[in-house]
Amino acid sequence: MAKRKDELALQEETALSKGFEAYKDAEILELIREEFDGMDMDFEKIKIPSGAMTVFQMPSGDPDDPDTEKTFTAVILHQHGVMVYYKDKYTGGNAPPDCISYDGKNGEGHPGGSCKTCPYNKFGSGENGSKACKQRRNLYLLREGEVFPKLLSLPTGSLKSWKQYLTYITNTRKAKVNTVVTRFSLKAVQNSTGIGYSQAQFKVERDLTDEEKKQLVQLSEMVKEYSQQIEFSYNDDSEYTDYTPPEGYIPDVEVDPEMIG
Repeated sequence: MAKRKDELALQEETALSKGFEAYKDAEILELIREEFDGMDMDFEKIKIPSGAMTVFQMPSGDPDDPDTEKTFTAVILHQHGVMVYYKDKYTGGNAPPDCISYDGKNGEGHPGGSCKTCPYNKFGSGENGSKACKQRRNLYLLREGEVFPKLLSLPTGSLKSWKQYLTYITNTRKAKVNTVVTRFSLKAVQNSTGIGYSQAQFKVERDLTDEEKKQLVQLSEMVKEYSQQIEFSYNDDSEYTDYTPPEGYIPDVEVDPEMIG
């Protein structure tokens, strides 16, 4: 009976590892580096739609006809903050922002400088008491059975649930989020002004095996390197609704009119 249990455990571990089997071969990393040498790196994007829809828009090969999925699973290889400021209200399209921070700390453009002290990173600087500069979080995801990672950019309205998930992982596993397979889904919610949007939800699907962790270490490092080379491309209509502060919040900043001009 014990032998049978050992066999079943081995079969289960083997089945789990098949999802990232391609990265057992270190040559796949060299292949990616060689093929994209000298090129600006880009990642296919998984998009969160507008209008409180609860399905993700997935790359299909046809940008005008994306696939849709209610849930999917992936390993989060790397993640970092992004700050985006538009002088004029964003209404869609791929217009470049007036100021952007690729690390969530230092802005490039107008006004530029430290994000921590920037007046546009304060409640009250935007519409309805919101922040004029929008905070996002870029997640670089590898789905099982695939070779190249995809990018999911979390909008402001999903950052609370993201922080709760990171806290849960830290408290329960004492490890980083890239040590588990995460299940992603969407929930329809409303902000304090009654505007509906889609909020990302996260749940641990399973822990990575030790073998899988070894397979993905180098890929995670490579993605981290490439993530610093990606230019911001806001070309989707995912939730860009202003996040409003809690009821009763009093703005602690006045926007300098000279900085607006």
